[in-house]
Amino acid sequence: MPEPTKKDETETESAPPPPEQKTPQQGETGKGKVWSIGEGAPEETEKHDDSQRSTLFIEKPQSGSVSVGGNITFIAKVEAKDLLRKPNVKWFKGKWMDLASKAGKHLQLKESFERHTKIHTFEMHIIQAKENYAGNYRCEVSYKDKFDSCSFDLEVTESSQAAPSIDIRSAFKRSGDGQDDAGELDFSGLLKRREIKQQEEEPEVDVWELLKNANPSEYEKIAFQYGITDLRGMLKRLKRMRREVKKSAAFAKGLDPAYQVDKGGKVRFMVELADPTVELKWYKNGQEIRPSAKYIFEHKGNQRILFINNCTMTDDARYYVTAGDEKCSTELFVRDPPILVTKGLEDTNTYVGERIELSCEVSEDDANVKWFKNGVELTNEPKSRYRIKVEGKKHTLIIEEAAKNDSATYSVMTTGGQSEAKLSVDLRPLKISLALADQTVRLGQEIHLKCEISENVEGKWYKNGQLIEASDRVKLYHKGRIHRFVIASAAVDDEGEYMFVPDAYNINIPCKVHVVDPPKLHLDGLGEGNTVTVVAGSKLRLEIPITGEPTPKVMWSKGDKWITDSGRIRAETYPDSSCLVIDAAEREDSGPFRIMLKNEAGEDTALINIKVVDVPDPPQAPNVTEVGEDWCVMTWEPPANDGGSPILGYFIERKKKQSSRWMRLNFELCKETTFEPKKMIEGVAYEVRVFAVNAIGISKPSMPSKSFVPLAVTSPPTLLAVDGVTDTSVTMKWRPPDHIGAAGLDGYVVEYCFEGTDEWIVANPELTDKTKFTINGLPTGSKILVRVKAVNAAGESEPRYHPQPILVKEVIEPPKIRLPRHLKQTYTRRVGETVNLVIPFQGRPRAKVSWQKNGSPIDKNQINIRTTENDTIIFIRKAERNHSGEYDMKVEVENLEDKATIDIQIVDRPGPPEVVTIEDVWGENVNLSWKPPKDDGNAAITGYTIQKADKKSMEWFTVMEHYHRTSATINELVIGNEYYFRIFAENMCGLSEDATMTKESALIAKDGKVYKYPVYDDFDFSERPLFTQPLVNTFAVAGYNATLNCSVRGNPKPKITWLKNKVVIMNDPKYRMFGNQGVCTLEIRKPSPYDGGTYTCRAVNELGEAEVDCKLEVKVTQ
Repeated sequence: MPEPTKKDETETESAPPPPEQKTPQQGETGKGKVWSIGEGAPEETEKHDDSQRSTLFIEKPQSGSVSVGGNITFIAKVEAKDLLRKPNVKWFKGKWMDLASKAGKHLQLKESFERHTKIHTFEMHIIQAKENYAGNYRCEVSYKDKFDSCSFDLEVTESSQAAPSIDIRSAFKRSGDGQDDAGELDFSGLLKRREIKQQEEEPEVDVWELLKNANPSEYEKIAFQYGITDLRGMLKRLKRMRREVKKSAAFAKGLDPAYQVDKGGKVRFMVELADPTVELKWYKNGQEIRPSAKYIFEHKGNQRILFINNCTMTDDARYYVTAGDEKCSTELFVRDPPILVTKGLEDTNTYVGERIELSCEVSEDDANVKWFKNGVELTNEPKSRYRIKVEGKKHTLIIEEAAKNDSATYSVMTTGGQSEAKLSVDLRPLKISLALADQTVRLGQEIHLKCEISENVEGKWYKNGQLIEASDRVKLYHKGRIHRFVIASAAVDDEGEYMFVPDAYNINIPCKVHVVDPPKLHLDGLGEGNTVTVVAGSKLRLEIPITGEPTPKVMWSKGDKWITDSGRIRAETYPDSSCLVIDAAEREDSGPFRIMLKNEAGEDTALINIKVVDVPDPPQAPNVTEVGEDWCVMTWEPPANDGGSPILGYFIERKKKQSSRWMRLNFELCKETTFEPKKMIEGVAYEVRVFAVNAIGISKPSMPSKSFVPLAVTSPPTLLAVDGVTDTSVTMKWRPPDHIGAAGLDGYVVEYCFEGTDEWIVANPELTDKTKFTINGLPTGSKILVRVKAVNAAGESEPRYHPQPILVKEVIEPPKIRLPRHLKQTYTRRVGETVNLVIPFQGRPRAKVSWQKNGSPIDKNQINIRTTENDTIIFIRKAERNHSGEYDMKVEVENLEDKATIDIQIVDRPGPPEVVTIEDVWGENVNLSWKPPKDDGNAAITGYTIQKADKKSMEWFTVMEHYHRTSATINELVIGNEYYFRIFAENMCGLSEDATMTKESALIAKDGKVYKYPVYDDFDFSERPLFTQPLVNTFAVAGYNATLNCSVRGNPKPKITWLKNKVVIMNDPKYRMFGNQGVCTLEIRKPSPYDGGTYTCRAVNELGEAEVDCKLEVKVTQ
């Protein structure tokens, strides 16, 4: 272990002074300072017995020494490998002083933990040590039920100083009546393990010199040896004796540092004054002393004397005398007479178990007497086996039941003497009154061993040489001289040789116990009826626990065949169990197996039923009994073999006939043998199959059913109405069903019945595919009910009934033309568009419809007219302008008629204006005028578009659009340029195809001298189309507009055409085409992957053509 380290005296870290330490007054020396509560008493006996203590320290603090003012560190280390939390560590001085609350300037406690080594380190630092810090210290560590403790000493060294010699051997007791220097503690509790030494009376021994030169751990020993009961108070008072005596102007001779007197005696205090006139006062513990029979004052010249008569322990105090401002003090020690041993102890011999009394007598009643055993102090604690009895002057040590280890030297010590005697405890001769008997017991019965010996002593039980401890199962009884061993329920392991050994005797009492047990099978883990189920193909390992002593012989059989320990079916035997092993179980292995146990104590047998289960056989192919629009009804029979486990349900699958992919239809088992698949596609052929399921698993699938096609009847016909009635017939009309389905529509069945009957008569024996039918041969005046059914391959639909009975009688209905609202105004169409007008009318019977155009019959070669009983249709496949006009329609029923007129206007783009002339040119302006076109396209002219072109380039630019007048002024022309102008007419169909251009040009001349231009031959700017910038392959993002750009030149200006995958792009709102200064742009609005492909730009003029293309790829963002 490392020694305590001494720290540098210049260390700046500080802590408060040790506990119970008063601040030293000026003039006091270091040796006069003492620590409180029994410092210096050696801690030779720990709180816990070393034999029961758990060792926690791996490094203990070691004793050390330090000079006054120096620093020292004590280190303790605890290993935390087996600890779940930090241990609890306390530092003590002496026995009781806990230093944790005293940490400060002179004392500091630290702790740390090293994670790698898992070691807690605890340190106690003493800083600027003082002489009174010396003494015995203790470090305690505890963790749950573990405890460890270590004592160590601190020695503080300093050069000794002379002190007044005084005889203070006697013991003193402070009164403690509130004085500052009163004694505080009784140190009798610290006097342990004192070695008994016969002290010879030496009246001349100076106790102070002994204490001053002794180790602090010897203070208590010296105090008791010389009868000092107030050790702490004495040391405090003696430290004041060591103060240096200063010369006083008031006192020529002062008091001695200390006085001593026997109890009941008389003491004399004397001082000599330098000035006899000074007033003198005496004090005891700070209280002024007044003259009395006890306190007597005398004056002899300059001497002042105080007598204290009949001294008692209350007179043991500090006294001082004042003369003016001067003070002189002393200490009075009153000695209590020593306690003498008047009758000593006597040697004693006895036997174990006897009551022992060791007695002595002392000179005083109730005196303080200490008992020792081999030098170790005995205490009168409640749990101690030693009891101390005091009766006046007689003191007795009582041991109720003597033990062998009570043999020792016992001593008694008082302040005035001691006595010792030897105690010898021997064993009585042991006799066996009742020996243990051999026993044979059955398993589960009680084992009861009993013996009796002549002495009432404890003992131990052994089995096969091993010590037996009492437990819940093993009961050990001891009553007087009888010892019993009981096990309520014997087990096989309880067999063996038992032995009882009395404590302290070299003798044993043996016996044998034999446990027998007939064989027994333990089948608690098997199912009802000892049935074990195993899945076919898996391995069965059936373990049956067996018991029996001796180990029984195991035999397995099935029927008349014995099972050996090899093969696919075999038996394996162990000391406590037997296993039946079946590799790859088969259905044929099912059946009862017999197991038989036999030993010398008996036999046991049992039948175990092995049940091999497997997945069931597949069911037969299912039958489809009913088919609907998207469903069918299927049934099947359960499988012939359920695999040994009940059928839990079925799984159903279906697939399209032309597919090989089966789809599961139910995820929860179908408990029945019928199922209705749904959500099939009408008109598609399907097949279905079934799986059987038991607790083992799923069977193979059944054979597929015959293919079937889900079909559904149509919905009922709609809009059933009466189309016409005569005296003998009724004509009905209707619309086709809203839902026809994949089975299509084969035709209709018309049925009727007379009012008041329930017999429906089929009007058409054969199906009619038309939505109109006439029922003939009806009696005039009768009323009939009519219904119509739609028929297809799936059958007849629900009927559609006419809501009211129909009277079979012809009725005249006046004609009425129901002209649609949009035909009540002029009906306008462009040239080339189709005209298809449906005009419904009503009128019965046999309405006659006629048409006229502008009062003349219609030419049916140009205009098609088709008339039915309810409407008439005028149809023009490709309208021409000559189709414009007023069309008159007339409907006649007998003498009644109705008329309507429809105004049809066929419009086209207008022709160009007639003549465009330049009226005037001034500055940068040109004034134009023109005449409206002769052909307005059969629609009002809505405006004009005016364009200009520089004579040099002849590239036209629009300067006005949607202009309404026939004259206009063109501004902001470039001076020096010469311009031509052209004008387009516009109506609701658009601009005219051609434009009328000015015959002459307009020169924008400069003001001033007219420059005569030289005459040059016109340069031929004609050029075939040429792409100066080709198209570039482009990637576009789906949903974001994309553009394709190229540039072209040519004269005359080429016509630009865009193509996608060699197909011309025309009138597609997804594409926008632009051209500006020869730059051609195609914009694709929000493209999709389908818009990708090869795009071509084609330029054509009269001199030739050119093409350029690129690839566009459209990517979809993830």
